[in-house]
Amino acid sequence: MSEIDKIGSLSTADLLSKKSAQGPQTDGTDFAQQLKSAIGDVNENQVKSEKAMSDIATGQVKDLHQAAIAIDKAEISMKMMLEVRNKALMAYKEITRTQL
Repeated sequence: MSEIDKIGSLSTADLLSKKSAQGPQTDGTDFAQQLKSAIGDVNENQVKSEKAMSDIATGQVKDLHQAAIAIDKAEISMKMMLEVRNKALMAYKEITRTQL
């Protein structure tokens, strides 16, 4: 019961001062690194998809189900990357249209 009282006695100002004293919390990676990693993942999926398609075409496929999954995964990751790009471009255009 005493722990509930301790939690209840904190005010919003106390929480904000503790948060600002800690500084910004980052996980150590910046946006550019995360973007490079995401593009690398998409590229890796595309390479696996091309390999699966060539295996299907030459008849060397061992598991047709896994090949289809690799192809679909590459297609979905590419669509996602394109949508993120489109949203970023729309945001940039909106910012450039903003009058100060």
